[in-house]
Parts: sequence; C-alpha cells; structure tokens
Amino acid sequence: MKIKEILNLSLEELSARRHKLRETSFHLRIQQQSGQLEKPSELRTIRREVARLQTVLKQKAKAK
Repeated sequence: MKIKEILNLSLEELSARRHKLRETSFHLRIQQQSGQLEKPSELRTIRREVARLQTVLKQKAKAK
C-alpha cells in the first residue's frame, strides 16, 4: 500500500489494517522457523507497511 493511500484511511481502518498485517507477520514468522516460507522478502515488506501505518496513526492522533 502506498503512503498516499494510507493517508486517506480513517483511524479505524488504519488500526484494522495494522492488526491484520501483524497477524500475517506472525504466521509468516512461524513458517520461516519451520522452513516452509517460500518468500522471505514478504516479511520485510509487511514489517515496513506496519511501520508506515503506525507512523500515520501517530501523526493523526497527534493532530487531534
């Protein structure tokens, strides 16, 4: 998801998306530990997107 798209989301949508990505990240880490992960780069992209979401959430919370 691009930063422009993230900025247009509401706080609830941002929180829901972050929660979903964290769950996905958890499952991918489990797959990685068991040696079943096919795309290790997927973990990196998810981690970065979570960071983007958290940044925007903090900015919006600070603005209120």
